[in-house]
Amino acid sequence: MDVIVHRIRLRDGVTSARFETWVRESDYAACTRLPSVISFGVQRVPAGDTASCDYFEVISVRSREAFRKDMEGDVFRKLAAAFDELALVVDELAGERVGSGYVAG
Repeated sequence: MDVIVHRIRLRDGVTSARFETWVRESDYAACTRLPSVISFGVQRVPAGDTASCDYFEVISVRSREAFRKDMEGDVFRKLAAAFDELALVVDELAGERVGSGYVAG
């Protein structure tokens, strides 16, 4: 499993409320139609934080190759077009999880 992290900055004039509504209603809903995605979440960065971004998203995928294939499809292209109107990715990190990690039971 691979994990991708994007730091996100809102475009000028885009409110947090508008972006978060889109995330909840469109972005999360589309994940069910992207077979490579295992989990996905968008986190709000607290005001005044020094992270130089407004949000970050964490995407767990079966593989980066499988995710790239999903990115070529209509579902992802529509998401990307809508996202581009609202925000921009200012940084990306990607890597493979070491072992199985930890999840509280």
